[in-house]
Amino acid sequence: MAKQPRAGKVGETKREKKGKARDAAKLRKKVGKAQSIPRPVDDREAGLERAPLWQPRYPGSVRLDGKVAIVTGGDSGIGRAVCALFAREGADVAIVYHRNREDADATAAIVAGEGRRAIVIQADIGKPAAGEKIVARTVKDLGRLDILVNNAGEQHPAEDIRDIAPEQLQRTFATNIFGMFYLVQAALPHLGKGAAIVNCTSVTMYQGSPGLLDYSATKGAITAFTRSLSENLVERGIRVNAVAPGPIWTPLNPRGGAPADKVAGFGEDTPMKRPGEPNEVAPCFLFLACDDSSYMSGQVLHPNGGTIVNG
Repeated sequence: MAKQPRAGKVGETKREKKGKARDAAKLRKKVGKAQSIPRPVDDREAGLERAPLWQPRYPGSVRLDGKVAIVTGGDSGIGRAVCALFAREGADVAIVYHRNREDADATAAIVAGEGRRAIVIQADIGKPAAGEKIVARTVKDLGRLDILVNNAGEQHPAEDIRDIAPEQLQRTFATNIFGMFYLVQAALPHLGKGAAIVNCTSVTMYQGSPGLLDYSATKGAITAFTRSLSENLVERGIRVNAVAPGPIWTPLNPRGGAPADKVAGFGEDTPMKRPGEPNEVAPCFLFLACDDSSYMSGQVLHPNGGTIVNG
């Protein structure tokens, strides 16, 4: 009987396996030494060299009259501008903050200056119990819940993916996307027909960002979450939409660990050649929270300085 030809090589050789094992060991060693980036010591809005513009730019028209809103990250930046504009339009606001009580109190004073009630709630929204705490306090003190604005987020630049420590990766996802799940889960029993959920995603979800790998990945998750949650809740009369800001001048950027040269040129790569201001973004949140957008759900608005994105 003729000898059968030897079968071709199947799988990896011992040398290839050893090479892969060696590369994996090097990666583990590199990632294992990656340092989780600490939160900045001073990320107060009041401490910025140039204060962001949060002031509403027009008189109110009672589009949120009698409503109650939760705004995470409401102490500064886009969140502060949203709180100010919601209050001008007639809403009482629960301002959720992580550490900056000084900024949170300043935002509460802005809301009170518009003649509306404000409460401040300290919470780490990435913790599973935070959602229940925030919603329970809001309903107890303000009587109801009509609007949930999931705005809080964090970012930490890293040019090399191996420089993102596991702890940092998990924390960024916990803050930016897990917290949205926890809050929606807690809020849902209190949201009736006509309620609105507005999530904050980012232009980085559409463009990508080589230096914000974990952050932009969370923003992609937020957009998918927004579209899926919209389909899930639409028959209950609850609308879910999102806003995808471009480069906006808030404490998140100069205090987020970006190099000084990038901060100096922040926003100059947009068609408008400048960063946006929080009060240029807040009207998008207002539109999606009020009845002006009653025939919109699962959608994303793009205040990004003229950058064309697909989505």
